[in-house]
Parts: sequence; C-alpha cells; structure tokens
Amino acid sequence: MIEVSNLVKTHGDLHVLNGISLQVKAGEVAAIIGPSGGGKSTLLRCINGLEDFQCGRITVGEWTLLPEGQDANRKQKLLALRRRVGMVFQQFNLFPHMSVLDNVLSGPRFVLGQPRDEAEPRAKELLGRVGLADKLAARPAQLSGGQQQRVAIARALAVNPSAILFDEPTSALDPKMASEVMRVIDDLANDERFQAAMVIVSHDLAAIRRVADTVHILERGRVMCSGSVEEQFGPNGPATKLHE
Repeated sequence: MIEVSNLVKTHGDLHVLNGISLQVKAGEVAAIIGPSGGGKSTLLRCINGLEDFQCGRITVGEWTLLPEGQDANRKQKLLALRRRVGMVFQQFNLFPHMSVLDNVLSGPRFVLGQPRDEAEPRAKELLGRVGLADKLAARPAQLSGGQQQRVAIARALAVNPSAILFDEPTSALDPKMASEVMRVIDDLANDERFQAAMVIVSHDLAAIRRVADTVHILERGRVMCSGSVEEQFGPNGPATKLHE
C-alpha cells in the first residue's frame, strides 16, 4: 500500500532523509522509532505530500509522487493522495470554530464532496467508536487533550483512508490521556476488518511492542534496521538499545 524508494530530503547542506526505503502492506501496522531529530516526522509529512523531497519516489496505492519539478501532474496526485491518506498530528489540529461532529465531517464534505446527510451517520458511528458519542456538539476547547486526539483519529478515519499516519499521537498528553488514545489505536490494529496500512511514529516503545507488526529504526535520516517486533525487541534486538 505504501512504498518509499530512496527518499532524500534536504535543508541546505543538511540531509534530513538520506536514502530512505521501506514498504507497508495493507492491514499492516508499521512503527517508526529512533532518536529525536532522526527524520521520523519528516518522513510522514513527505508520504502525505505535506513536504517536498529532492530525490526518490513515494507510492501510495496507484499514485506515485516524484520530486517537485519532475512530476507533471503533481497537484492532481496530491489531491488524490490526500483523499486516500489520513493523518493524525501531535497537536490535534482540530478546527476550533467547529463542533466535534463538524470536525469529523470536514473530510467527507469538503474533500470527498459528500452531502452532509450522507456523511453524518458514518461520522457519528466513528465518534461512538472512539468513545465520544456524547460530545457531538462540543467545541475542541471544551475537550481534554485525549478527547481532542480521539476526535482527530475519527476525522482521519472518516474519509475511509487506505493508509493512516500517526505522528507522535500521544506525546502531548499526560499518561492517562495517552492511554485513552492508545486504546483506540489498539482497537484499530486488532480489527481484522480494518485493512488500511498504519504507520506510527512514537517514542512509546511499550505501545509499539503491543500494536506494531513491523518496526523501522531511523537515525540521522537513514533506516538503520527493519524487521518484525520480535526481531527488533528481542533480547539482543536493536530496539532494546533505545531504552538506554
């Protein structure tokens, strides 16, 4: 579902991403971990078309992005890609002037062009799934951080994405709120009917061990190693060194 090939992203002389290659299959939960500043969030933003890159390619489903200047239909591809990829940010990024329900409806209505009466039942179903069926009319400022992040997850799911990207979804939350959000992600990861590819950037290694199928360790803009959770977190696995 997602294939990243030899991706290079630079800022001046700094190589933020330096030849990244990885694949994520439909229904797979892939974790990206590693030291801060290693390029993890930048990689997600490139996959979702939020940042350009200098070399390589990114394929999501049938759509392939090339570097700007090499891609004749880039605007069309970006629009199509964002219809297929959901993104959950560290800082929630909800629309403060909209109700919870309208935030979740924003994707189906304004990106997919669905009528409100067609999209609303699904939006309410998703808010129920994340435990917020009683908060439809609330504004984001009336919610806790954990509740806001659960709204953000429902909003990402509302467009029926083929892939969903989580960029440090619990790092801005206290432990109790973080556990609320991880329960929702756990539920998605364990739902055999949910076949979207999931990519999670996180420093919560205990949660990664629980939900991920594969783990990619990024450091200094490179994939240092990739493999199953068992391989990476085993007694001599490279991920165990991140605890040190």
